[in-house]
Amino acid sequence: MKIDVHFTPLGLSGEVPGRAVVVLDVLRSTTTIVMALANGAKAVVPAASSEEAVRMTSNLQRDAYLLAGERKSLKIPGFALGNSPREMTPDAVAGKTLFLATTNGTPALVACADGGTVLVGGAINFTAIADRARELFTTQGDLVIVCAGREGRFALEDAYTAGRIVKAVKKGIRKLTLNDAATVALGLTTDYTTWTEAFEASDAARQLEEADLGDDIAFCAKADRCAVVPTYADRRIT
Repeated sequence: MKIDVHFTPLGLSGEVPGRAVVVLDVLRSTTTIVMALANGAKAVVPAASSEEAVRMTSNLQRDAYLLAGERKSLKIPGFALGNSPREMTPDAVAGKTLFLATTNGTPALVACADGGTVLVGGAINFTAIADRARELFTTQGDLVIVCAGREGRFALEDAYTAGRIVKAVKKGIRKLTLNDAATVALGLTTDYTTWTEAFEASDAARQLEEADLGDDIAFCAKADRCAVVPTYADRRIT
């Protein structure tokens, strides 16, 4: 039985096909996706870039979808929504399909498109996502946790969340192999005692503060706001 963590999606080629996968970009993409679905969005379609999102919607009826996303933390000009989970209210997203393009999170999801069961999570749905990941792990004996990272680099908030998932999934299981990144991520769960502490210590949090989006940090760090477990298949998250 094996759990692999990848701190960025770089070098994932050949690592995820057919395997159970959890994708994390907790500040903020995967939190935003969970919140959108919890508040009634029909689906979220991750795009590798804003240009791809625009192309994907070019032949769709305007009232059926919303373009959402960010660049340098800020809403993309011309898009209906940014990448803040606080924007994903029922009034804004219910019944809509969101085409989402973000700097780190949606490219990581696209990189995992050939996984077996691909789950999307964060602190916001931690208990539900950890329970589902454990079910898959005990059935298949294998789990991959992919952190979006930050522009191709290690991101503390994602690695900490990965460690919390590793800790929950492996509980009570003796014969288990962790790759080096999973071992490091697990260690972070003793270095930081709360979600808020880990998230606020991250570079991503500092960037959000500079963009006057500090309220998103507290929102993303509140665990178990909902029990939604989004699944990514056929380029759609439902």
